Amino acid sequence: MDSADLPAPLLDATFDQLRTLTLVHDTGSALRAARVLEREQSSVQKQLDTLNRAFQRMCGEQLVLRSGRGKDFRFTPTGEAVVALTRRTLADWSDGVHAIRRRLGSRLTVGTTELMLPFLAGARERIAESLDERGVQLHVVHIRTSEFAATLEANEVDVVCGSMVVPAGGTAHREKYDVVERYRSRLVLLTNLPVDELPDAPVSASRLATVPLALPSHGLVVEFLSRWYGPAHRDRLTTAAEISDLTYGFSLLTSGLVSGCVLVTEGIAHAAATGALPAAAGLRRVRLGTGFTPDLELLTGAFSRRGERSRIASGHPLALLWSAFEAEVAANTPGVLAGVG
Repeated sequence: MDSADLPAPLLDATFDQLRTLTLVHDTGSALRAARVLEREQSSVQKQLDTLNRAFQRMCGEQLVLRSGRGKDFRFTPTGEAVVALTRRTLADWSDGVHAIRRRLGSRLTVGTTELMLPFLAGARERIAESLDERGVQLHVVHIRTSEFAATLEANEVDVVCGSMVVPAGGTAHREKYDVVERYRSRLVLLTNLPVDELPDAPVSASRLATVPLALPSHGLVVEFLSRWYGPAHRDRLTTAAEISDLTYGFSLLTSGLVSGCVLVTEGIAHAAATGALPAAAGLRRVRLGTGFTPDLELLTGAFSRRGERSRIASGHPLALLWSAFEAEVAANTPGVLAGVG
């Protein structure tokens, strides 16, 4: 088809409208899509109405229909087809723009959790002069652990510095990601309970269910627990407190307001034991024992989508960054807080 012959309603459709359509499809309603987009519901509904009118003219059928008050929207066959086409279109554009940016190499974008910033900073320092000479900008994007996979899959960044939960000793993640491993770590307990109530002996999975825990609402610890005890893990555990982050959990225990434990990585427990983590001063470390199935550990490092690293020319700025990550791993002991973002 000649570009000049494209239907006017199709030319008027925007990527933003199409993204909104897919979010309504995924969430079921204009209200929930608006919350994701941080917009007013009326704005989302206006976009849906515009698309409905456009595709009614082009195809003879609207895309999405109301199902009644309080019920999810219903997508017509045309709507389902357009959503599928939209996903492919947006993915192709994202991949294309990412490839152009990477080819030019004038901007490196790295997503990182807060606690991986020192690792990224160390790698950056190793190649700072070379990047400056080439006029290459290093753009850093803050991500949360829960956004790890989605950020990579969306091609929003070149590399992610963060952590993921993997089977102990496993390498299956390499089928999906290129990785420079920084280190691996298991979980342990930090506690203010007396030894006669919780001995120093390793705590089994069945015993952990009876120990009072300060439990986070999200993050890596929750992923461990949900895979060990199932989606309803909170019903199987003993909750001493709900915490938004580890620092708050440490404060509850060190203040004596709560008696119990928090689950942390071995690095954090080591920091607490050596005095390098004042917020957890005085808390005792207790290891986990047997019965935890599957056997899991935390893998921390730099990640990209599989195969992307091999497609980069050796002199490309991104290749220099990967080499810097490897040099940083070889030269430094992992920081005590890394990998817990």
